Amino acid sequence: MDSQVSLTNLIRMAASGDQAAWGQVFDATYADLHALARMRLSATPRGPFLDTTSLVHESFLRFANAGRLEVNDRKHFLRYAATVMRSVIVDLARQQLAGRRGGDAHHITLNTEVRENVQAGEQEILHVHEALEELGKLDARLAQVVEMRYFAGMKEQEIADVLGVTERTIRRDWEKARVLLAATLGET
Repeated sequence: MDSQVSLTNLIRMAASGDQAAWGQVFDATYADLHALARMRLSATPRGPFLDTTSLVHESFLRFANAGRLEVNDRKHFLRYAATVMRSVIVDLARQQLAGRRGGDAHHITLNTEVRENVQAGEQEILHVHEALEELGKLDARLAQVVEMRYFAGMKEQEIADVLGVTERTIRRDWEKARVLLAATLGET
């Protein structure tokens, strides 16, 4: 799809239940979603539980299963994609931590240093997610900036384009959000 109008129409058709349109939306946005996922996952160490393609596919399944999706254009779609990727990453981190806690499995710790390093990534994701929830109550745009930068790996100019503000505003928002998040994360 070359024009934003055709992608917007496809998204609207897909959101209204046209399954064939979902396939076309996926084809038209796959490169953008893959780039977002690659940027996000390259920014932090990750275990074998998630790779770029898995993040894109899981995110897209959530789009398709979301039901009625109100998206105005490509930028709005990418902003929503950042939120969905955050949700996928947080859910997978929670699953990994819950699975490690075990249920009725017999626990044997061979080397606590290795276990602590593996769990640190998931714990960090969950702590950031919780702090971001609190930040969203104070300032929704700051939360969006962090979400797009931390969970989707977007650059400042990309975030500015999506939110319709200047890059300088995004830099200020990012700095303010970092201070607020650092204070919140320092409490945990």
